[in-house]
Amino acid sequence: MTVMIEDLRPTADHNIFGSASMSSEPHSEAVSVTSRRARTRSEGGYALVALLAMMTVLALFAMAVAPSMQQQAQREREQEAIYRGEQVADAIGNYYIYRVRNTGVRGDQALPTNMDQLLQGIPVPGGAKNRQILRRSAARDPLTIEGEWRFILPRSDALVDFQQSLMFYAGSVLPTPHQQEISQLQQFAVPQITSVTNLGIAKPESNTSSFDDDDTGPFVGVASRSHRDSVLTFYGIERHDQWIFTPLFRY
Repeated sequence: MTVMIEDLRPTADHNIFGSASMSSEPHSEAVSVTSRRARTRSEGGYALVALLAMMTVLALFAMAVAPSMQQQAQREREQEAIYRGEQVADAIGNYYIYRVRNTGVRGDQALPTNMDQLLQGIPVPGGAKNRQILRRSAARDPLTIEGEWRFILPRSDALVDFQQSLMFYAGSVLPTPHQQEISQLQQFAVPQITSVTNLGIAKPESNTSSFDDDDTGPFVGVASRSHRDSVLTFYGIERHDQWIFTPLFRY
């Protein structure tokens, strides 16, 4: 008798189960991709928060440093203003001495009336060119955008106020100019003050510093047109327009 032995090799039906088990792999991969994206978004969120925190710290630091930087910039401009102003004062003194010694005129007539006269210099005896007494950069005020110095006239209220401030600063002792011509000009251009009342108690208040802003004519000094309070002090004075640069008072 012939015995029929079934073919035990896998049939096509088994492939159905095989295909089902294979289909689970793409599903797992999709879950993995989703997880990675979620982690990426989470990490991106942390990075954004960290960036915002860093920007906030930098902004606070900039706000704290800005006033100090502005103050330092103003300090440097004031140092330059004093340096240039003293050069103008020297030029006025040199111009006046030359005029007195070579023309015989004195007082207002020997003083310059505009900045160009100082820039042109003074003649050299026997020379073809003038001697330079003022650099062009010093003729500009670094404390204002316009850069124009304010002229201080002889016997002006601003000059009297400056004299009082100097006396308060130096204990009622004014400096004596080294040149005889400037010493005589000092007596002529500034009313003499013997002392400052209440010395050491209260500094003389000045409210006339801007009276001469538009004055022209023979000038014995210059001052800034800036009305700002200063970082530096110039002979104890703490406002730009009250700093007067003149050959009359040089310590």
